[in-house]
Amino acid sequence: MSSPLNVPLPDFMQDEEIVLFNDSVSRWIDDNAPPEKMAEFIAKSSVPRDLWNRAGEAGLLNLSMPEEWGGMGGDYRHEVVLMEQLGWKGADHFGISLHNAIVAPYVLHYGTDEQKARWLPRLATGELVGAIAMTEPGAGSDLQGVKTTAVKKGDHYVLNGSKTFITNGQLANFIIVVAKTDPSEGAKGISLIGLETDGAAGFERGRNLHKIGMEANDTSELFFNDVQVPLENVIGGAEGRGFYHLMEQLPQERLNIAVQGVAAAERGYRETLAYVRERKAFGKAVIEFQNTQFKMAEIKTKLTAARVFVNHCIGLHLKGQLDAATASMAKYWCTDIQGEVIDEMLQLFGGYGYMTEYPIAQLYKDARVQRIYGGTNEIMKLLIARSL
Repeated sequence: MSSPLNVPLPDFMQDEEIVLFNDSVSRWIDDNAPPEKMAEFIAKSSVPRDLWNRAGEAGLLNLSMPEEWGGMGGDYRHEVVLMEQLGWKGADHFGISLHNAIVAPYVLHYGTDEQKARWLPRLATGELVGAIAMTEPGAGSDLQGVKTTAVKKGDHYVLNGSKTFITNGQLANFIIVVAKTDPSEGAKGISLIGLETDGAAGFERGRNLHKIGMEANDTSELFFNDVQVPLENVIGGAEGRGFYHLMEQLPQERLNIAVQGVAAAERGYRETLAYVRERKAFGKAVIEFQNTQFKMAEIKTKLTAARVFVNHCIGLHLKGQLDAATASMAKYWCTDIQGEVIDEMLQLFGGYGYMTEYPIAQLYKDARVQRIYGGTNEIMKLLIARSL
């Protein structure tokens, strides 16, 4: 399946291997996470744990990690294919892209060779499911305000604190925890600690948080009560680099959100176009009304501009040229457009758009969080303003 807009693929996405991979991902989703299954997962507020194992067996975990560390040896294009296919098929509640394109890169880029050998192969098979614990009840977009601490004591750290809104939080058993190893040093006192949760005394999961969208993507509170973590689990083997690592990796996270937002909105466009062609009102198809034509023309134009911009940003990122300001533009603008056009499309469904059996209703609910996580869109504008 290609983009519902039929926007020509950029050159870097036309390699035969990428096209074949796109087809294989499409088939895997059809077999493992079709709409009827996703409806079950939404009802249960989580995907089943064995879906991660099946993804690992299919080679969909750690797509862009090197083969020497158990990965698939791909690059960011493979992650894009996966994110887009999940979005186009309505399977984007599965938190695989956070695992692949947010958690694993921290280990690859900053981990010691021992850490890479210990964690990356197990993240590739699905033995480990990844999450990153940044947000706290009192610290969201302001990462310097985290209160969780990791205090050195002998041959280990003692981890104390709490996190909230953690994606994959119910199922993850490898969590990168953002913690203060030296609270007196501000940003320079933040470190990233790799925690394997299986058998970790003092680690507790709170409830699976109930949300107004993305219901099958488990989101949790996490609690650390004197959790002992080996000293060798500080990412990179040295304290005080966590904030800088976060700042370096956040552009990719924000681009991920833009990619996912455009893909979801494109799915909405496809669903809406099919509906207005079929639905009759006053003796003719809804698409025959000039208002519908104008609305769909506006939506297609906005989504085409968003698609072209996202593809441009992907190209920059592949060349190592995507800066924080441009990534922030992509995240804020594409998610704003996503919310705007999905709202317009739901209106074209009339009362049926408000019924959860129609995909547009789920798309409407799912879109709202896009402007919040990964740094609120207001924070994105602040970051862009700094580049003026």
